[in-house]
This record gives sequence, C-alpha cells and structure tokens, in this order.
Amino acid sequence: MGAILQLDCAPAHISSAIHWPENLIPLIQPSHSPELNPIERLWHFLKQPLKHQLFSSLQALRDRIQELFDQLTFEHVMSVSSYNFILEALFYAASH
Repeated sequence: MGAILQLDCAPAHISSAIHWPENLIPLIQPSHSPELNPIERLWHFLKQPLKHQLFSSLQALRDRIQELFDQLTFEHVMSVSSYNFILEALFYAASH
C-alpha cells in the first residue's frame, strides 16, 4: 500500500529530476486552486475564532494561536483537511 503526497505545482515539486519511491503517489494539484489544498481548509478553520478580535500585542496573538493549536486533535485535523472524494477517486483508479 502506498502513501499519497499532495503537492502544488511549484517547480521543485514537479521536476523531472525527482524519482518518487514506488510506495509514494504524488498527487499534483492544479495551479491556483487553494480550495483543493487541505492545509487551506485547516487555516480557514483556525482563523475563524480570530475574526473580529483585537490583540494588545503580537505576543497576545501568538498565545491565542498557540491555544488554538493545543486544542487540535489528530481526528479534528483529519476531519477538517481530508477530501474523501480525492481518496475515493484514487482508490477507484488503482483498482481498475
């Protein structure tokens, strides 16, 4: 069973010089498609509690962000950032 590595179209990610291991499946996303990038969904989720808040200092903002990160669980990150339709399509393609 292989692992899927989702990448953007940065030149370093799509270079022909890269020799991917057989157990790694690179999934290259189209250019300018942040809605397909799981980390964008996570950032959106993390920024929601910060909307319309003013912080007295940069350190206060850092502390609040740290609190948000400390509350995250692996399961929560997976639920926010996973795209079942991509995984289903890959599994379907691999089985045919």
